[in-house]
Amino acid sequence: MSSDFWIILTACLVAALNALLGSFLVLRRMAMIGDAISHAVLPGIVIAYFLSQSRATLPMLVGAAATGLLVTALIEFLNRKVKLQSDASIGISFTFLFAVGVIMISYFGTNIDLDQECVLYGEIAYVPMYNIAVGGMDLGPRQVWIVGSVLLFSIVSVIWGYNRLAVTTFDPEFAASVGINVVFWQFFLMGGVSLSTVVSFESVGAVLVIALLVGPAATAYLITNRLTPMIVMAIIAGVMASVIGYYLAKYLNASIAGAISVVIGIQFAITIVIVSIRRRYNRLKYEPSQNAPV
Repeated sequence: MSSDFWIILTACLVAALNALLGSFLVLRRMAMIGDAISHAVLPGIVIAYFLSQSRATLPMLVGAAATGLLVTALIEFLNRKVKLQSDASIGISFTFLFAVGVIMISYFGTNIDLDQECVLYGEIAYVPMYNIAVGGMDLGPRQVWIVGSVLLFSIVSVIWGYNRLAVTTFDPEFAASVGINVVFWQFFLMGGVSLSTVVSFESVGAVLVIALLVGPAATAYLITNRLTPMIVMAIIAGVMASVIGYYLAKYLNASIAGAISVVIGIQFAITIVIVSIRRRYNRLKYEPSQNAPV
């Protein structure tokens, strides 16, 4: 299969994965938690490298996921116990851990190659270069299998805990009153976000991960007020943006991640315009005329 196919497939899988979990984050007003996790995983990656002396996927994934859960716990502690606002808790937590990771690399790992362009933007065009072969048969890029497996796991997990995730998202006080462990489901969701962010980060970089985590879900939020249609619409929007963005980048000879992010922004802007026109039309339609008899 062509490189175009694998790149588009990887982008679509990453988009679906992040749109699925991003819908819950948008509804919980925690959209920027993905930004925090994508930066805070750096010290976990460094520690995993020094312990394993390898840049293999598994130790890097374990170290990054562990740090993702750590930053989630730190944000929850500052928010619930210290009574700090959510945005301030997120800002303090991820900047602290990201800075720790930078210092660790500077001090302990002078021989480690840290490509800042790759860290910030990712390079999804390199996905077809790292394939899995079993018995001499090429099974395709490694990242397609990793992201696809995490997507399948996330779908099963969300279906299993859908009702409790929905209740704790819309009314955590009611959920606590009927005996649902709100803290557990919070960490359940954040654990999934940490895992999805880490596996997506290696493929597309932090900027596109955040765009896919927030943009499609925010677009779907403007269209519907029901959770299941919102998730479906967010996934469709993310997949459409991935396909259109790839061909836009190819046409302009530009960054794939940047082009997909631009398309996500255009989708959101068009949705705002359409929703505003529709609301204006409905208001004029149902408002009584000034000349109508009272």
